[in-house]
Amino acid sequence: MPKRILSGKVVKKSGDKTISVLVTRQTTHPIYKKIIRVSKKYLAHDEGNKFIIGDHVKIKESKPISKKKNWEVIVK
Repeated sequence: MPKRILSGKVVKKSGDKTISVLVTRQTTHPIYKKIIRVSKKYLAHDEGNKFIIGDHVKIKESKPISKKKNWEVIVK
């Protein structure tokens, strides 16, 4: 099964080699049929500590690195 790839914005540097990425997507409301924005934060592994707040990055699924960290950064 292929790994999911998401794109988002870095909103927080939390600890060593960890960033928080905000991923926003659009979906249709099931009852009102209006398009709404849904956001979710993911903790991602940043091996080189090279990303700063405000960068747009792509993350992909990986094996669990810690309790909450299951994603790693692939490109800026």
